[in-house]
Amino acid sequence: MFKKVLIANRGEIALRVIRACKELGIATVAVYSEADRDSLHTRFADDDVCIGRPPSRDSYLNIPRIIAAAEITGADAIHPGYGFLAENAEFADIVRTSNITFIGPTGEQIRQMGDKAAARNLAQKLKVPTVPGSPGPVADAEEGLGFARKIGFPVIIKAAAGGGGKGMRVATDDEQFAQAFGLAKQEALAAFGSDEVYLEKYLARPRHIEIQIMGDTHGKIMHLCERDCSVQRRHQKLIEEAPSPAVDQTLRQDLGDAAVRLAEAIGYVGAGTIEFLLDEDGSFYFMEMNTRIQVEHPVTEMTTNFDLVKEQIRVAAGEPLSFVMNGHRLRGHAIECRVNAEDPARNFQPSPGQVTAYHPPGGPGVRVDTHIYAGYTVPPYYDSLLAKVIVHGNSRAEALARMRQALDSFIIEGVTTTIPFLSRVMRHDDFRAGRVDTKFLEREPQLLQPA
Repeated sequence: MFKKVLIANRGEIALRVIRACKELGIATVAVYSEADRDSLHTRFADDDVCIGRPPSRDSYLNIPRIIAAAEITGADAIHPGYGFLAENAEFADIVRTSNITFIGPTGEQIRQMGDKAAARNLAQKLKVPTVPGSPGPVADAEEGLGFARKIGFPVIIKAAAGGGGKGMRVATDDEQFAQAFGLAKQEALAAFGSDEVYLEKYLARPRHIEIQIMGDTHGKIMHLCERDCSVQRRHQKLIEEAPSPAVDQTLRQDLGDAAVRLAEAIGYVGAGTIEFLLDEDGSFYFMEMNTRIQVEHPVTEMTTNFDLVKEQIRVAAGEPLSFVMNGHRLRGHAIECRVNAEDPARNFQPSPGQVTAYHPPGGPGVRVDTHIYAGYTVPPYYDSLLAKVIVHGNSRAEALARMRQALDSFIIEGVTTTIPFLSRVMRHDDFRAGRVDTKFLEREPQLLQPA
């Protein structure tokens, strides 16, 4: 097992990894930017190193400084968390060539699944359903229009190297196509350094279903069932739950088998998520793979009673999977709400500033993953996630009741948060009935406005 792990991240995920390391008896190193000097992850780690100025490119995305921090503190492994460098193949390779263990997949595995067009081709070879679309990146608008007419409008144009909703445009007819194609290429180049785009059939009301997988260095891969991440805005997830209200045991088995097949094809090691779109008729289509731990991993932990972060660390140290479940052992229902420093009524405008009062919810089945405290200043430089509220109940109805109670008793003052908005969603008839899809919030704009 490792002696010391450096966490190349910040915020609640850095604290989450520190807790897992402490349980395993491993010392930890926190890295932080000048803006995060008073962040809790620097206090709870055994060692800490300032790696630069507040902008991410000068700190959390600066690979040489992170490697130097690991070397001067004697860290023998690096956990990337999620975001920042977590899916950067070059970072994974550099960590390993520096004789430090990367807690995650190999650089080659990240490349194989990080290029969406290549991942889609692999899925097609393995007979995993994919949304009808172009076989790979399209050269220009003329070629793209040919594919669009072939698969039928509406189509979505997506960045081949993209994620997080960037570099994505929908075209409903020939007339719209050229402009949407040009804008998608521009956004892709600006966000990812590559303007390659590909086309897919646009599904009108799909659900976003993802399968959590875990692989070890001994050739074993398992899945830990699905999460439903359908409540989104601009392709950013806001609420997640497990299991999905729309997935029965047969569909769960089919989704899980497809996910494991994909992961086995590249000998995947570590935690990963295979993402699918579930259409209204029950058909599912492979969308992409995230080669890291997900923000929403706690709902899987709550329904499987399994610590995914500790398992990530064990697997990276060469240990075999501690058990293989593949779709069984689910217990009850879990829901996660992401609490952000944003104003939903103002198009989710970020709300940095000082937290003047903080009181988290509690009670049976309630978990809060957060890095904030009274007096903490939310910096303007990073993602606006303040906390994740996760609840578990014996049934979905009990989990919903617990989440409503938890949100109603969660006090954060000094910055505007999404708590009142999340509370309104929990009380919406369609959400309570499990009738949601990725366009839910577009159809219900009144949820964004205060009552």
